[in-house]
Amino acid sequence: MARGSIDGLGALQKAVMEAIWDQGEGTVQQVRDRLRREPLPAYTTVLSVLQKLEKAGWLTHRAEGRTYVYLPARSRDEAGASTLRTFVERVFLGDRLRMFQHLLDDQELSDDDLRAIRTMIDRRRKGQEKGGSRG
Repeated sequence: MARGSIDGLGALQKAVMEAIWDQGEGTVQQVRDRLRREPLPAYTTVLSVLQKLEKAGWLTHRAEGRTYVYLPARSRDEAGASTLRTFVERVFLGDRLRMFQHLLDDQELSDDDLRAIRTMIDRRRKGQEKGGSRG
């Protein structure tokens, strides 16, 4: 399966993926009905986008009679993680610590945000202690 970033998709492709992720699966008509676009794309346009996304590894399908039901080949979280890895490579030359430092230096982080980050770090540490250290 292709490991492209969600950022590499066009606007309609992203909207179709969001509709599939929101529903969990969908036929061409179900996806078309969920698109919040004016004007609403033609049925054949949505079909074409679904087929291209499947060919690119974003979707799979199953047949229900003569109808195809499209399913995500990867979750929204997996796509987000892939996009984040690409971003960190491109902007921070792969330096995760530098990226994290930029996030912490952000003036917009509230005390609640910082507490949530601390909780995530603590949970991660406990998980590593149980399962051994990584890398």
